[in-house]
Amino acid sequence: MTKIRIVDVATRANVSKSTVSQYLNGRFGHMSLKTKENIRLAVEALNYVPNPIARSLKSDKTKTIGVIVRDITGFNTSRILRGIDDFCKSNDYNVLIYNTDFDENIERRSLVTLKQMCVDGIIITSTGKNANLINDYVASGFPMVQFQLEYEDCHTNMVLSDYRQAARNATEYLIELGHTRICFLTQCFEGNLSRTERYKGYQDALNAHDIDVEKGLVQYWKRDLGFEQSPVSLLQTVDAPTAFFTQHLAITTDLLKELHQEGIEIPQQVSIVGFDEIPMVEMFKVPVTVIQQDSYKIGSQSAQLLLNELTNDVQMGFITNKQKVIVPCTLVERKSCRNIEI
Repeated sequence: MTKIRIVDVATRANVSKSTVSQYLNGRFGHMSLKTKENIRLAVEALNYVPNPIARSLKSDKTKTIGVIVRDITGFNTSRILRGIDDFCKSNDYNVLIYNTDFDENIERRSLVTLKQMCVDGIIITSTGKNANLINDYVASGFPMVQFQLEYEDCHTNMVLSDYRQAARNATEYLIELGHTRICFLTQCFEGNLSRTERYKGYQDALNAHDIDVEKGLVQYWKRDLGFEQSPVSLLQTVDAPTAFFTQHLAITTDLLKELHQEGIEIPQQVSIVGFDEIPMVEMFKVPVTVIQQDSYKIGSQSAQLLLNELTNDVQMGFITNKQKVIVPCTLVERKSCRNIEI
């Protein structure tokens, strides 16, 4: 099949190539109605489809952004991606999505590949291990937005949940139900400012009620190994916690699994609040109280921030004042917490 070129359209419409190019890019200027109609008919007759790559080489814009996520199957991640995609579609941008499976090397390759593909900008939730490369991109004027997690030495625009206030609200909720021994189940938060903010919110609530922050009530979980100390064994100690506050959906699900295997009833024997909504939670025997992030808004705000930067880059050069957008969370009360003072 012979490839139809812009010169073929020009020949059929009896106009110059530059006139066809102006028509295709919506620059009608002093173009007569007859000329526009002739070009339209030629495009339809030849079934001509403009080459977006060729057009991007001339305009220096591909109208495409890259998105890098750690787990594309994640419940919150899928809603964030929907927010990004919807906003980009409404602004005539395409989206390329790369999944890293929490692997810093895959993340690095994704960053390099997307840059080589000449995307206009990148939205990323990072492992935190490629900060130098990301900062180099930003320093060169390449538009980037990070979301969900903030690490030390981040130089990009940022969209985050209000982690500190959300964690404080959840801890306050448990305290109001009479709980003073609240176990904070978390991943290591060294160098991870977002996880640190959650811990600070937990501390804020305890301090406000003159409750000591006990080192033994801060317990750690790793994605590949699980809990450093079994939550079930914690419940068998003399000063056992009466409630768990988990900091990630995966931590919540692992905790629920262990408690179920040992026949520990919720909330009769222990209360639970989780950070992040749980898929199909309404199907649970005991629906879990959670901190719900506005994932869709995080996505749409990330896309808006990036596209704003792209627009401003064209109008007035590279942006030097980076922005941080904070999105509020909601405490969704269900049936996994008990008032122990009754």
